[in-house]
Amino acid sequence: MSETELVGQRVVLRTDRRPDDATLVDDFTPDLVDVGAHHLCPGCGEPIAIRSAVECIADLGAVERTISVFGIGCYTAFSNNLDLEVLQALHGRAPSLATGVKRMRPDALVLTVQGDGDMVNEGLQEVLHAAARGENITCILLNNGVFGETGGHITATTVLGQRTKNTLDGRDAERDGYPILIGDLIASMGGAAYVARGAVNDAGNVARTRRMLAAAFDTQERGEGFSFVEILTMCPTGWFIETQEAPDYLADVIAGTHQIGVLKGGDR
Repeated sequence: MSETELVGQRVVLRTDRRPDDATLVDDFTPDLVDVGAHHLCPGCGEPIAIRSAVECIADLGAVERTISVFGIGCYTAFSNNLDLEVLQALHGRAPSLATGVKRMRPDALVLTVQGDGDMVNEGLQEVLHAAARGENITCILLNNGVFGETGGHITATTVLGQRTKNTLDGRDAERDGYPILIGDLIASMGGAAYVARGAVNDAGNVARTRRMLAAAFDTQERGEGFSFVEILTMCPTGWFIETQEAPDYLADVIAGTHQIGVLKGGDR
């Protein structure tokens, strides 16, 4: 007896028998992720972004010569989950550490992973100067507009009207100032060769973001200069919304200000 039947134009699940037990078809954890389980909040977009980056590294065949530098944030927990060389930077200082690594190991694929609090609040000067110098590294920003690990308060990228723990009525320009559009700022610098802003709130954006990451790594491999990919990620806990509402909230609120697309280099 089939578990479903076609009623008109709809497929309906039968309820007159117990469905078969679910079975594991395959383990789709990427090879470079040692432990797929994590302790981040349900609905967090950061695991998707990190998975996309490591899949691009594997596709590039650069696993043995990749050195990543992690900042301080929720995503830092992944530094122990990856089968890659990982260095831990002080808060905000990942681009400077990555600069030293690349100059000593020009053959290596060097990338940083930072959140908006780490990069744009704590270490804005580090990433801007790295871009201005045209350092041949790739910096990845996981942007949700929240200091997630240290309390859920406002960051320099929080958009107007966005709720955080200390902007319960939404960010107000008169009181809190305006968000820094870090991708647009970096794109204006002569040393930046490739700059893009993606998102991980739906399958289409995940695929698009992965292409951006691949283009950024290719830019570094060709020695063309600084490359930067900003990835908008979900944080339903910090946004005070239900988990299932987070993808639409990202599209309607966050991406309305931090607009998705290639900002410099590659296909616009």
